[in-house]
Amino acid sequence: MPLICFASPKGGVGKTTLAANVADAMRRQGRRVLVMDFDPQNTLRLHFGVPLSDIAGFMTELPKRPDWREMVRQTASGVMLLPHGSIDIRGALGLAHALERDPELLAAPLRAILTDPSLLVIADTPPGASHALSILAPMASMVCAVLLADATSAALVPDIDSGRFLGAGTMAALFAGRLRVVLNGVDPNTRLSRAAAETVARHLGPRLLGAICREEIVAEALAAQRLVLDLAPNSQAAEDLREIARGIEAALPPVPEPFSPGWGAR
Repeated sequence: MPLICFASPKGGVGKTTLAANVADAMRRQGRRVLVMDFDPQNTLRLHFGVPLSDIAGFMTELPKRPDWREMVRQTASGVMLLPHGSIDIRGALGLAHALERDPELLAAPLRAILTDPSLLVIADTPPGASHALSILAPMASMVCAVLLADATSAALVPDIDSGRFLGAGTMAALFAGRLRVVLNGVDPNTRLSRAAAETVARHLGPRLLGAICREEIVAEALAAQRLVLDLAPNSQAAEDLREIARGIEAALPPVPEPFSPGWGAR
């Protein structure tokens, strides 16, 4: 039933990589995990070994009101996956307009998914404000904003404080209370990275969920279409991922008894 949204004020910060690997870490902690891709880049699937040639997905079929149960993939990691699907610019704009006209296209199936009390849902959302995030945020137990440990991220802290990238107005302020932050790509050997991380950490305080060190193994895992905890379980990045998963786990209700919703995975 809990929904965790991974979001970011800007692209290129490793949001999708973190969503995939935290989903895997949560599964290893005993959670049943479904990870959903709402980003038109459709790259979440690559972390779970889905072939490049497999371009089908849930979001691209959304205007046809598909049965989401039939589109769930069972990955080798044990994490269930609903890929976004391949889409061009025109299709992405059309999908955004469809969600703007009728938010229930997405809200209704998501409510159905969240009726399973034993299921943890992790959502990878597009960078910045989006129709998908505005629909997901009111249902989310937590929104994890991903920032890089650099000067640009330090400059984005006011957007985190205000919840501005979640949307606008009073609703953004309400959702900001569920916001936590993960710093990605922290290099303790680089003065600028270290200083930016320390500045953000001091400002955010307990809202900082954790940090991921900069290691080549993270990029190597993606290149191999594998997960960090599978490829390099003893790396510092792997331990950082476990720590973030433990922080999320501590904020969630206990895992209930297994639930049989009558749907499987392919």
